Amino acid sequence: MRSVLGVFFIALIFGSIGCGNQQEWELTGVQGRRPWFHPQPFGTVYIPTGTYHTGQSDQDIFRSYIAPNKQVSIHAMWMDDTEITNNEYRQFVKYVEDSIARYMLEEPYIREVEDVDDSYYVIDYDEEVDLEESAEDLVDMYYRVRDRIDHKRQIDIRKLEYEYQYTDYRAAASADYWTSNRQDFIKKKKVKIYPDTLVWIRDFAYSYNDPMVRVYFYHPKYDDYPVVGVNWHQANAFCSWRTRIMQHHWEGEAMPLTEYWRLPTEFEWEWAARGGRDNNMYPWGGPYTRNSKGCFLANFKPNRGNYMDDGGMYPVRADSYFPNDYGLYNMAGNVSEWTVNAYAESTHQFSHDLNPDYRYDADPAKDGADYLTLSRKVIRGGSWKDIAYFIQNGSRSYEYQDTCKSYVGFRCVQTYIGRSALDKL
Repeated sequence: MRSVLGVFFIALIFGSIGCGNQQEWELTGVQGRRPWFHPQPFGTVYIPTGTYHTGQSDQDIFRSYIAPNKQVSIHAMWMDDTEITNNEYRQFVKYVEDSIARYMLEEPYIREVEDVDDSYYVIDYDEEVDLEESAEDLVDMYYRVRDRIDHKRQIDIRKLEYEYQYTDYRAAASADYWTSNRQDFIKKKKVKIYPDTLVWIRDFAYSYNDPMVRVYFYHPKYDDYPVVGVNWHQANAFCSWRTRIMQHHWEGEAMPLTEYWRLPTEFEWEWAARGGRDNNMYPWGGPYTRNSKGCFLANFKPNRGNYMDDGGMYPVRADSYFPNDYGLYNMAGNVSEWTVNAYAESTHQFSHDLNPDYRYDADPAKDGADYLTLSRKVIRGGSWKDIAYFIQNGSRSYEYQDTCKSYVGFRCVQTYIGRSALDKL
């Protein structure tokens, strides 16, 4: 009888342990992690995952080898509903101005962060800084007296540089994982970020565009117009800055980080421009640039060059005309848009059909005689000075990565984390 009772009590003890601490040996995952849904960034629209036929949508025989039809699949993303505007880019410029001023003033705007085996300095943005009161200490930020126009003290835009770092994942993927060091793939880049306002004169010989030089980026009248005069490097720097301030916010809220801001691939851009349709020539669908009332549907160079026939002499507000079915404005016309991709005539032939992507950041020191060819970057959408062919969804063109134009801007995307924004679980 005592033996039976002993076995019973032993079983009872082990049974109670199992009931109270079942997670210790069951596969339950790390506990305490909350469900998370990718929040919609301000000023963006959701572009769902989908499959479409990239390439030309008309019978352009002579350009069929540049943009042949090919079925590709694109993952979901958030995309800016308009091109980045002058005022949005000015926020970036002001951030860089403020950062440089704080760095030059040092105390109390620079503080040291000490870790167990690492220490570094960061800029403290909590302290207010007055550029006017600190003018004497910031004299190197401004133009010298002999460079001033009408004796006005202005910040020397050549001093506005933004330095950021990024990880070269492709190089890391090609290396030996066990013998490589992370530092080999962490790259740093420094970019002069102020837009080149002189493009309005440089792009057009024997043409009077001086007023646009003086007012387009500065004047509040043009705040909601697309920023131009920004090269490919500057557009990438803007994306890095936008990522930095976003991640800083989520860290302050003790929330999971979202994906990086970046330029879209040319195939992502085309998928978004088509608005969920397949083989449509323009973002609005049909093969015509006018609606049923005879009004033009985009800002381009119609007919024999009647710039004003569509309502815009130069670029127009970034939210002009009707959006496409995804809610995106001016995916045709207004300004062409940088993509992240390098340009090659045969990209459609060799790129993958799953999120196709071809990148190359040309370096004049490394690429030598091939630099000019390798520095070509894809632009999409056509612009206010282009004929109708270039505003078609499937049309491809390029500009050189270190050049600025009065007809090229950009918008950003952020890859959606998850299967679909419609998922509730």
